[in-house]
Amino acid sequence: MKKNLLFLISFLMITSPSFFSCNTSKNPYSQNDSFENFKKLFIESIWKNNSDWALALGNHEYDERLEIPSKENRIRKLDVYKSLNDSLQKYDWKNITPENTIDARIMMNFLEYYNWSCYELKSFEWNPAEYNVGEGFDLILGNSKISLERRLQIISERLRYVPEYYIVSRSNLRRPTREHTELGILQNKGSLEIFEKNIPDSIKASKFSEEEKKEINNNLSQALSSMKEYIEYLSKLQLTSINDSTTTRSFRLGEVLYKKKFQFEMQSCFSVEEIFQKAKDHKIEIHNEMLGYTKKLWSKYFGSTVMPEGLAAVKMMIDTLSIQHCAPNQFIPTIKNQIPELEAFIKQKNLLTLDSSRPLEVRETPMYMRGGGAGASINAPGPYDKNAKTYYNVTPLDGYTPEETESYLREYNNWILQILNIHEAIPGHYAQLVYSNKVDDLIKSIFQNNAMIEGWAVYGERMMLEEGYGNNSPEMWLMFYKWHLRATLNTLLDYSVQCLNMSKDDAINLLINEGFQTSAEAEGKWRRATLTQTQLCCYFTGYTEIYALREDQKNMLGNNFSLKSFHEKFLSYGSVPVKYIWEIMKAEDKIR
Repeated sequence: MKKNLLFLISFLMITSPSFFSCNTSKNPYSQNDSFENFKKLFIESIWKNNSDWALALGNHEYDERLEIPSKENRIRKLDVYKSLNDSLQKYDWKNITPENTIDARIMMNFLEYYNWSCYELKSFEWNPAEYNVGEGFDLILGNSKISLERRLQIISERLRYVPEYYIVSRSNLRRPTREHTELGILQNKGSLEIFEKNIPDSIKASKFSEEEKKEINNNLSQALSSMKEYIEYLSKLQLTSINDSTTTRSFRLGEVLYKKKFQFEMQSCFSVEEIFQKAKDHKIEIHNEMLGYTKKLWSKYFGSTVMPEGLAAVKMMIDTLSIQHCAPNQFIPTIKNQIPELEAFIKQKNLLTLDSSRPLEVRETPMYMRGGGAGASINAPGPYDKNAKTYYNVTPLDGYTPEETESYLREYNNWILQILNIHEAIPGHYAQLVYSNKVDDLIKSIFQNNAMIEGWAVYGERMMLEEGYGNNSPEMWLMFYKWHLRATLNTLLDYSVQCLNMSKDDAINLLINEGFQTSAEAEGKWRRATLTQTQLCCYFTGYTEIYALREDQKNMLGNNFSLKSFHEKFLSYGSVPVKYIWEIMKAEDKIR
């Protein structure tokens, strides 16, 4: 089946009279069974053509194969995806279930996005950071379900592809941006530890014969050399670009490409323009809330000192509160200690059922993942490895100067650090992705929507405080709004930088003077705005949709509304676009 996937799809269409039957007299979803079969073929085709993605989601069937990012492979994928698209369009979506209609729309979006990326976006030409083999090898080495020797056999076979991988990567590049070139250097250097220490240590610890070890080490040596050559090549590009600006392009996408990418990435019921305007309006609302809490707290912290007008008073209050933070060497331990407290609050308030069998481990961010501007992130197992650990990655502060450390800790002070943990862990990303992995429908688990994922985490922050987390203290609410302002300003920043040519000075001014961020945080956010496009929008976009959906459900169900039921129902559909969840829930409400 794997070797003749496209033939099988065509064969089914020709030989099965019911494959695209539209007879709905007896069954309103007459094409549903054939569509379920097509989904299986679709997924199998995706994994055959995306071995690295399969590995990242816990499907180890293709671990020995490293995907080469060549033009030939892109053309091959485009041909396969066109065939899948043609088959998908032959279905009458009215004759499959509403849940499968959502799958069809998600699948169509994926296929069209890839086609657009190849012909229009072309990030493979200008983003050297797309080329890095470190994560795949790290995931294989960490797969404790198979013996060390078997892992090393897979790694040895995969290593054979690495020299070609980096040769092709170099040939792909056309006027790469300075920013992505720098990131490519930094993250590939971060991957060196895997090849210079982790794999060699594992080879030494294995039961292989000296001859077998020699063969793996030979493959490792060639792979390591090719990676270092790529780093050296990027370093030369970086130096050349200093004196010759024609060798690089701008990191800014421009309005045409940005709007299209937003459409594919968000799959939102809102347009870019609508979200941008909502963010501008929401910023004003947040400032008013912050001013109100500042007035409540003023005498407690400033006594009879006259309160300044406007945002100056808010900044003074935030600066005063931000001094209260953990010690640098207690940053990661403090995060670890807060996770059980969040679990206890969720259980006490009966907000969500948590699965204690799915482990969460707080760890230092791996070196190959650092440098993108985010200090904390979640690495969740995919749908093929549901019971594996979820990693809460936290970048340690040991590389910071004392001044940078203090600035960072003031940003993540005693209150905001708790909100960060709500966002990243419970009930945010960790809890949501555990639910997502329980969804039987692989389409909904595989093709995850970042706006839904990040929007849920932002929604969770506000929901927790609404339910009394932090004892409704004005300090917690003020700091919440400071944090919440991030998601709003992320949208304003992203669109303004990518489409309106916002300068770095204007961006930093927005983040510090209107977002009350420290200089260290603002610099990191500027970096993210230069390295990603639309990603910073997904927080506010998803949050806006989820909060509106919840209020819609409250109005519709009245006294029958249950917050826990809403949460669990919402999460039960997987990490799909919020507008599709809204459609299903409204349809079910009408039936009920």
